[in-house]
Amino acid sequence: MDGEGVIVPLDSFSQPASLIKKTAVSRSWVSVDTSGQSTVLDLDKYGIMKRVSIHARDLRILDPLLSYPSAIFGREKAIVLNLEHIKAIITTEEVLLRDPLDDNVIPIVEELQRRLPPPNLNFMGQGDDEEGTGVQSEAQTSESNEFPFEFRALEVALEGICSFLDARTRELETAAYPALDELTSMISSRNLDRVRKLKSAMTRLTNRVQKVRDELEQLLDDDDDMADLYLSRKLSFASSASSDVGDFTWSPASPTIESKISRASRATPFSTHGENDVEELEMLLEAYFMQIEATSNKLTTLREYIDDTEDYINIQLDNHRNQLIQLELFLLSGTVSLSVYSLVAAIFGMNIPYPWNKNHGYAFKWVVMFAGVISGSIFMSILTYSRHKGLVGL
Repeated sequence: MDGEGVIVPLDSFSQPASLIKKTAVSRSWVSVDTSGQSTVLDLDKYGIMKRVSIHARDLRILDPLLSYPSAIFGREKAIVLNLEHIKAIITTEEVLLRDPLDDNVIPIVEELQRRLPPPNLNFMGQGDDEEGTGVQSEAQTSESNEFPFEFRALEVALEGICSFLDARTRELETAAYPALDELTSMISSRNLDRVRKLKSAMTRLTNRVQKVRDELEQLLDDDDDMADLYLSRKLSFASSASSDVGDFTWSPASPTIESKISRASRATPFSTHGENDVEELEMLLEAYFMQIEATSNKLTTLREYIDDTEDYINIQLDNHRNQLIQLELFLLSGTVSLSVYSLVAAIFGMNIPYPWNKNHGYAFKWVVMFAGVISGSIFMSILTYSRHKGLVGL
């Protein structure tokens, strides 16, 4: 391979799924340009590195076979984006998305096609008033310039991942709350196993949401990292600096050339918009940080509800255990009482001749009654003592 790759027509989506999926795992990318046109590319890692000017370590972050946490990195000419299933490389001219056949990636591609074209393109050829059209196009172009292409693509990716995680959270809530209520009403192995699976799913989803939230929070806390995402600004500064330097012919005797180059080097990409001016990107990230924070709060509320349900179940189990202990105490007390009665019967039932059992048939009923009274007295004494000590309920 020469590393340049092959452009695959969009009709390739109709090819057999097994063949396409095998290709998509290793080499398949989809490119969406500034006009919203998409093209499926068959590129190896060297072709991607040459196309977007990134290092191999950045490309490894997007490898679906490797487990890397969510990350957003700003490089010299690209933004490397790894958010769950959204693995993308954003430049000032195109967005490259990995695995275009993934069911979760297809909606992102469609949204990019819809939202990436500049707003002024939607008004081309409309309106009879040339002056009005010019003013409208100028306004739209100004708006487009204020919100660069890479930020529009980043917004689509952030919106996609936040909506995806929020949808998974709502599905989990829909399944979890009825299952927990059913478990509180009837404790069974089936309901316990169902809640256990839901809790495991919630833990996994919480970790995924937390990774995205932590990445956005870390990005918001560092202005330099946010400044690295201004690709258009860096590109504009680089072109202007090169043109300024190119206007001069270097001469060792020129006293002003060094000062002019020094001034050009100090004119950072933020000099036009103010030094470290990242307010526009910060507002964008804060909006989706609040959305992912709301999703995290939903999962936290669900976890607290699960914990409360577990506490309630444990209280119920403890109550049942106490009732079994009380029943066991009653049975033991009855056994002790009957053992006294059996002792009397055993004594009088021994086959040993003795003189006082002659002509005393009336004594049988008194012995039986006396033994029964003694046994009952022992049973009541044990229960009275247990209630006095609080061992059984009143």
